Amino acid sequence: MKKIFFTMILMFLSVSNIFSQEGMWMLNQLEKLDLKSKGLKIGVSDIYNTDKPALYNAIIQIGGGTASFVSKDGLIVTNHHVAYTAIQRASSEQNDYLTNGFLAANRTDEIPAQGYTARLLQEMKDVTSEITSSVKDINDPQERQRKIQEQIQAMTDLIEEGKTDIQARVSQTYNGKEYYLFIYKTFKDVRVVYAPPDMIGRFGGDIDNWMWPRHTGDFSFMRVYSAPDGTGSEYDLANVPYKPKVWLKVSQTDLDEGDFTFILGYPGYTTRYRSSNSVSWNLKENYPFVIKNFKEIIEITEDLTKDSEEGKIKVASLQRGLANTQKNFEGKVEGMIKTNYLQEKLDFEKEFMSWLDKNSALKEKYGTIISDEKKYYDILEKTKHKDNVLGMFGGLAGTPLSAAIQIYNITKEIEKPESERRPGITIETFDRIKEQVPLNYANYYEPVDKALMIRTINMAAELPGDQRINGLKYLTDIEMMPDAIVEDYWQNSKLVEPDYVVSIVGKSSSELEALDDPFINMAAALYPELDELTTQGQSFGAGVIPIRKKYIDALYEWKGSNLYPDANGTMRFTYGPVKGYMPEDAVWYYPFTTLRGVVNKEKNEDPFDVPDKLVELYNNKDWGNYVDPELEQVPVAFTHMGDITGGSSGSPIMNANGEIVGIAFDGNYESMISDWQYDADLQRVISVDIRYVLFITDKFGNGGFILDEMGVKH
Repeated sequence: MKKIFFTMILMFLSVSNIFSQEGMWMLNQLEKLDLKSKGLKIGVSDIYNTDKPALYNAIIQIGGGTASFVSKDGLIVTNHHVAYTAIQRASSEQNDYLTNGFLAANRTDEIPAQGYTARLLQEMKDVTSEITSSVKDINDPQERQRKIQEQIQAMTDLIEEGKTDIQARVSQTYNGKEYYLFIYKTFKDVRVVYAPPDMIGRFGGDIDNWMWPRHTGDFSFMRVYSAPDGTGSEYDLANVPYKPKVWLKVSQTDLDEGDFTFILGYPGYTTRYRSSNSVSWNLKENYPFVIKNFKEIIEITEDLTKDSEEGKIKVASLQRGLANTQKNFEGKVEGMIKTNYLQEKLDFEKEFMSWLDKNSALKEKYGTIISDEKKYYDILEKTKHKDNVLGMFGGLAGTPLSAAIQIYNITKEIEKPESERRPGITIETFDRIKEQVPLNYANYYEPVDKALMIRTINMAAELPGDQRINGLKYLTDIEMMPDAIVEDYWQNSKLVEPDYVVSIVGKSSSELEALDDPFINMAAALYPELDELTTQGQSFGAGVIPIRKKYIDALYEWKGSNLYPDANGTMRFTYGPVKGYMPEDAVWYYPFTTLRGVVNKEKNEDPFDVPDKLVELYNNKDWGNYVDPELEQVPVAFTHMGDITGGSSGSPIMNANGEIVGIAFDGNYESMISDWQYDADLQRVISVDIRYVLFITDKFGNGGFILDEMGVKH
């Protein structure tokens, strides 16, 4: 038995190198992957095709993640955690859809997903020559970057002009070596159709987050609506379900270990080609700061809402986002230390320099790349403590202050001459702020917001003497403790009222100052240093982008082969077999979990509180036709090879025939370093099995009519 087991392990490990390639590939790169030999049964042209509808037409970007059309009437499926903010915004103490779940009995009952926009890719095009032709002779990094941004803005403005539902975006790949234009059709009328209760949708909570084995039913159904003529529009009762060109078919066959799978989705950002400078900065500075502060903020929110159902609902989305990032960064730090990743990078760069030493021309061209980039990180080092706290004031110091800072800063920017404004800031920016205010205040809970502001003021007071925030010196003249100061602000400001906040958007900076509102006054006092921080960030980016591009050029010459591009928030393709993994010596993780595992984790308390109805379905073996014949259970989740990152959440997992078999919702903890490097032996995608999605929707949620719409027999 042992011999057979370890033979299987070795076989699976060896398969990893021939069955799956690392990389989140652009759609125009699929031909080079030889996918037929890997197990794909449909043609590449069935996945991406500029001449006729293909599977990519069923994929949308939404809520910071991905979703896919699964019916001809605009029904989409995504992760519960992607739809989570929409569910939270619609919830109240009377209608707690987070705790109880939600099912729309008919389309009239579907809930608007406030603040959600669905983006459907229409076209992608290489525009490198158009963007870079005018900057070839510009040597100053900041001027070069400004000119590039101007070119991009002019290009996107021209495409969007007169079109209310078209959005154009230009994204760089290979650190500015190439530029691609992406044109999207946008829909701002998205509605929630079915969301399971938290006890299913986030079963296991933060404890199980990023972990395997996993038993989370992380899915929700939503629907995209359009105007009757098919154009995207704001929420309107006259709108109708959108008719997509393509929607995914649900697989009617079992999913087995070794089966070929592929993913289309919108992964966020990876850093595979960064130098040791970037690794060191994140490992020693960025990640530890975020981990510490997010942990403390989560503790504050938990403590101040433990006796308030309203408070728990208000901060639920904030807590989940912070906890997810905290654990992700903890995994990255642990992974970097465990693999000695920084030293690996340093050794790689020594090898790189040795290669350059063999060719004087190459050394002249590339020899100072690493040291040149280091100078920019040295600049960040000088004011890192102050910059970190300023960043907290801008986003995690309470809703009213964040609103004041955003409004005041944008106002000051718009008052600059147009040639000096930051790219993308126009008078229309005020409209976007007005739309965002009610959404931001949906998370407002006074005790938490006050505590966050007190905490940030205390952080500023603890800064080293040479990094104190000048804009806060006026607070030292007030003989009051931070908690008294904050209480005074709340008593003397109208910025606790979202309608009032909306009413002041668009006023001039002098008019804002004349309001004599304490939050506005603090925003005005902080503005010079926040503006300087933004400028510093732009200078850093402008400086390192050409250096990193040169590094990519050098790697091309050194390795002599094409490199896949880092993820950058645009649609990508990845693939690999259903497969378990070995996290440590003598441990092998099987690639499937089942409903039995859900019930076995029952602890009658959050986050392992299994709904009574689900236990009853399990005990009565009322499993419908969702049982896997080999597992003899309802499958819940599975692991498979693939290359994903944040933003891939909600991506459909398709089989060799292009049918949906699952929904990606996580990566495994052992591969948290994957944004930096790919490890075929350890990196796995964790996906909810489509059979569990159907089982919960039908048997638990009484949503069989949703399956009917999808063409699924039940």
